[in-house]
Amino acid sequence: MNTVFCRKYQEELEALDFAPFPGAKGQEYLTTISKKAWQAWLQHQTTLINEKRLNVFEPEAKKFLEEQREKFFDNDTSLEKAEGFVEKN
Repeated sequence: MNTVFCRKYQEELEALDFAPFPGAKGQEYLTTISKKAWQAWLQHQTTLINEKRLNVFEPEAKKFLEEQREKFFDNDTSLEKAEGFVEKN
């Protein structure tokens, strides 16, 4: 099992199996984001898309999700949360 020092959880965790995106950003995530953090992001992203009724094909929605993804992995307190969202640990 490959591990990485996870940017979100600040501990050594199981690494992603492959880069989630092509290019530099995908490689960055491959070396700094754990499988656990990526799965947590996918759940949060789905909640945002549903709650905010985002059309992921619109450039504004893509930009919003990219910004939110970075905030999520950095544990930024200005991260958007869905109405009534309670984070599970």
